[in-house]
Amino acid sequence: MNIPNALSILRIGLIPVFILLLLPAGPETVCAGAFAVFAVASITDFLDGYIARSTNQVTKLGKLLDPVADKILTSAALIFLVQLQRVEAWIVVAIIAREFAVTGMRAMASSEGIVMPADRLGKHKMGAQITAILMLLLDNRFWIFDWHVLGTIAIWVSMILALISGFQYGVRFARGIGAS
Repeated sequence: MNIPNALSILRIGLIPVFILLLLPAGPETVCAGAFAVFAVASITDFLDGYIARSTNQVTKLGKLLDPVADKILTSAALIFLVQLQRVEAWIVVAIIAREFAVTGMRAMASSEGIVMPADRLGKHKMGAQITAILMLLLDNRFWIFDWHVLGTIAIWVSMILALISGFQYGVRFARGIGAS
């Protein structure tokens, strides 16, 4: 097993730890432990892709593990943030629905021999999501910043980017399937 795949597996292994740290949390809780675990998991997301591309260690397993780990981690975080009353449920539904739709389109395209790689906007969406989640885990009880307001702005940016990039995937999918 190569290092990028090991990092993806580590990220998947951190998800239950992250969830366990959030289980006792309530709306007034500072989730510093969950913040730290999510931050480490997010760093592994960056590192596995960087190492895989820069050392030519991209594998089929890695192409499966990386997006699955990302989706499970961010979905779990967003769902818990709804429970903690730090983000509106409809925003989380929109973001997660986009993930299902894009995953479905990519799977269908792949079955037709069409590759739909992640695009730059999707990477920006992921960055905004990670930023929003981290800020909303801190909420507004840490340091001098109102993390809740900043996190709310970031989650809106994330949702808008998710919807726009989801639409773009839909257009690319329709063109790709229509051409085949």
